[in-house]
Amino acid sequence: MWPEFTSEKGNDAMSSYQIGKSHRGFFGHPSGLGWLFSMEMCERFSYYGMRAILLYFVIDEGINGGLGISEPIGQALVAAYGASAYLLAIVGGILSDRVVGLWKATLYGGVVIMFGHLALTLPTSPMSWVGICCIALGTGLLKPNLQAMFGEVYAEGDPRRHGGFQLMYFSVNIGAFLAPFVIGGMRAAGGYHAGFSAAAIGMALSLLIFIVGRSRMPESVMTASQPLSNGGQRRLFIFTLGSVVAVGALFLGFIVLLPDITDAIVGTVATVAAIVAVAYFVTMFRSKKVNADERSYLRAYLPLWLAAMVVWMIEEQAAVKMASFALSNTQLNVGGFGIPPEWYQSINPWVCLIAAPILAYWFTRRAGKFPGVIHKFIFGTVLLGTSALLMGVGFATWTGGESLAPWWFLALVFVVQTTGIVFISPVGAAATTLLMPRAFKGQGMAVWLLNNALAQGLAAVIIRLLAGVNDSVFYYILTAATVVTVVVLGILATRISAITSLVEGPADPVAASNVEPIGDSRQA
Repeated sequence: MWPEFTSEKGNDAMSSYQIGKSHRGFFGHPSGLGWLFSMEMCERFSYYGMRAILLYFVIDEGINGGLGISEPIGQALVAAYGASAYLLAIVGGILSDRVVGLWKATLYGGVVIMFGHLALTLPTSPMSWVGICCIALGTGLLKPNLQAMFGEVYAEGDPRRHGGFQLMYFSVNIGAFLAPFVIGGMRAAGGYHAGFSAAAIGMALSLLIFIVGRSRMPESVMTASQPLSNGGQRRLFIFTLGSVVAVGALFLGFIVLLPDITDAIVGTVATVAAIVAVAYFVTMFRSKKVNADERSYLRAYLPLWLAAMVVWMIEEQAAVKMASFALSNTQLNVGGFGIPPEWYQSINPWVCLIAAPILAYWFTRRAGKFPGVIHKFIFGTVLLGTSALLMGVGFATWTGGESLAPWWFLALVFVVQTTGIVFISPVGAAATTLLMPRAFKGQGMAVWLLNNALAQGLAAVIIRLLAGVNDSVFYYILTAATVVTVVVLGILATRISAITSLVEGPADPVAASNVEPIGDSRQA
């Protein structure tokens, strides 16, 4: 369980940001959203551009500038890297909530990411691993706090919130769409380290925008929502030191039990992610700072969190299994034109660029009406399950070598998969800002991103367990998981909808008055 550090301020420290007349607005939203939009776009350009070539860099031969690791091990390591980046979001959440506030935590994360990209530009193996680790740490510091800032520019009950998170999702995908073309092109022209240089430039621009736009941010993001007392600071230091020692001991234990260091890394990351997830929810449910209503909101949120975890296990394979499929199982020569495998990574954001603004408008107009949060989750999960099934069939049918899938097959899977993600990712992020207890508001986005960490950690474990088995089995397992998830969400749909309608402001106030909390909401 997480220790409950003593705060010198009450819960009112995280006040709502009221939109002033001096703020012109950004597409009908608070003006601060525009600066966050631009910063997020450039940061995601650097992140997704680096990710588009990471697996190829890890498994390529040293003579080509790669690290020369085998493909199965490379897949597991890339998945573990992704899990670590999201797992470290917990560090970012605690840092902002208890020590420096959202704005400074985001800034510090950006600086660490910048250093990581610069390290990757150097053609040495040790610096490459240093760079990868720095990007994982910096992403953990930056990502949850930047997303939380999107929520802070809105007053409580503002119906534009979901539309704002759709715009955030739109900014992510502008950067993600351009990155594989630019960074992939740089890799083709000058090698992997030239590609990483382009990612570094994107991150530098992101930091510049963030610093210049500081004056448009609400005051609530400039200081810690619950700053630590002197005793709290000591407990945080002891807790941090103990956590580092515990993780080190866990890793050494895996080294003793398992013959391969890759398995030890994967096992450690997955285990830590699972322990942290359980500890976080237990702590929130038992905290004296969480009232009865907030516990009821958490009970509605937990099934959504678990559903998103299953979804991310499928979606995050875009840079792992699907990247391998593009490289080894897909016909890339079409009419004499060679398709760079990185380009497939742009299909996901391309679909989002089309769908996100439409859904942002629709969700804003339909605020408090059907479809609600739970309906969007169910529909999105069905589509992700369909994409997993298609990938399973693809790996079983086209095994590589002489048997290659037509170029359009993987593109089709990306379209189906991404359509589902558009319904889940921004909606889940917005639901997190609404349903998190106020005492854990700054860490709310860290909790949301934690499901991605656990998803990628579990995926890495499954990849290692299924080494030597056709990749279709991996995807059939994920397909079965989505079926179970949809059934469970369907059973809980009525109660979850009732709770979320209370927070969002339902269209039917009579229905809201008849809501019963999910489970026992008594104060512990």
